Amino acid sequence: MSSASRHAVVIGGSLAGLLAAHVLKDHADTVTVVERDRYPDGPEHRPGTPQDRHAHIFLKGGVQALDALLPGLPDELREHGSPSLGMPDDLLQWQGGQWFRRTPAATHMLTGSRPLTDWLVRRRVLADPRITVLEGAEVTGLAGDATRVRGVRIRPRGAGQETRTLAADLVVDASGRSSRAPDWLRAIGAEPAPEETIDAGLAYSTRFYGAGANPDGATFRGIYMAIDGEHPRGGLLLPVEGDRWVALLSGFKGNEPPTDEAGYLDFAASLPDPVMREWLDKADPLTPIHAYRRASNVRRRYDRPGRRPAGFLATGEALCAFNPVYGQGMSVAALCAVALRDALDDRRRTPTTRRVQRALVAVARQAWDISAGADRAVPGATGSAVRPRAVDRPAAWYLRRVIERVPGNRVVGDTFRQVGSLAAPTTAFFAPRVARAVLFDPVPASPSSPPLLPETPDAGH
Repeated sequence: MSSASRHAVVIGGSLAGLLAAHVLKDHADTVTVVERDRYPDGPEHRPGTPQDRHAHIFLKGGVQALDALLPGLPDELREHGSPSLGMPDDLLQWQGGQWFRRTPAATHMLTGSRPLTDWLVRRRVLADPRITVLEGAEVTGLAGDATRVRGVRIRPRGAGQETRTLAADLVVDASGRSSRAPDWLRAIGAEPAPEETIDAGLAYSTRFYGAGANPDGATFRGIYMAIDGEHPRGGLLLPVEGDRWVALLSGFKGNEPPTDEAGYLDFAASLPDPVMREWLDKADPLTPIHAYRRASNVRRRYDRPGRRPAGFLATGEALCAFNPVYGQGMSVAALCAVALRDALDDRRRTPTTRRVQRALVAVARQAWDISAGADRAVPGATGSAVRPRAVDRPAAWYLRRVIERVPGNRVVGDTFRQVGSLAAPTTAFFAPRVARAVLFDPVPASPSSPPLLPETPDAGH
């Protein structure tokens, strides 16, 4: 952006868009966020974030990125009641047919509700006078040509509204998994990014609860019963702010959790252990049951060659959308904003559109490998990226040995959690101490029933 008065436009005012705008304000004179929805006054649900009625977590890597962008924001989340859970000691975790040991925490996550997170980020970001928001406005296309994007075409939401052009030196698409950028790019003579998709057919249903008759001094703070190709039904129970809990039931195609109360509880009773159903039976329902069915993985490869214009970037779920069951979306949005900041601040190389976009794709790769890799193994999964490559087979063999040892081997388990929380790279699996455990340690015995008490810090490794 080299014009005398530099203007950046961000399409979408959710978490990814707000964090991108926060970064861009230091490289432009003004930043405009175009948001289809209208923001509520506080931490409330809004139609523009349809998944905000479901469970959300901020993984450790995402919390670190958020703190780097908005110092102190994670502390604000905690001050407003967002619980911080240690993994694995705070959770009853069942995965792969076995319970995990509750060893001292290797990582932590924040489990506050999405409306709370969005509100605190929005309040901080929009306090800067360099950033303005056009609420209730939708983007209908891009201005410019296949060589360079020079703005966006916008109009107020509603029938018969007049369209106008909003000029910009840079346009960032943060409009989410439903981004219409492929059509917009075609309309100006450019090529859309190739898409990789994997759909395991996941569906989930969510309800918020009060603890009710469940004991205040419970020895666990959450339940996670993971699904996989052999276990097509799962559940998640997490605390959120306001002395509330969020319960999420999930299932692959043919095992979709219902949204009526009796069916919801019957589904919970069908899980491999009754611990979650027993908790729900004592709890007080606070909301209706909400379903969510758009859970495919979609990666748009803007890093690959093609006839695409300068001045246009994609971030967040407009770039890479994940199966939400893995809880990566908010963390990747924050990591993308850090990558955007670092690429624009790089004084060694000119931050061209292509170079910056490659940095954004690269920072989302680890989360994609985790989410897509797991869903690729689900029987009946569909999509353009389902078939594994021959080059991936040795890594798959090694990863199977990793997963076998996660529940009971603390060395492997702690590394697995650090990588899964996006706080350590996947190369951590090949550190000498971890590799020895993966290759030579026997698969340890796991608890035969939910471990209701966490292990002490000096418990054996």
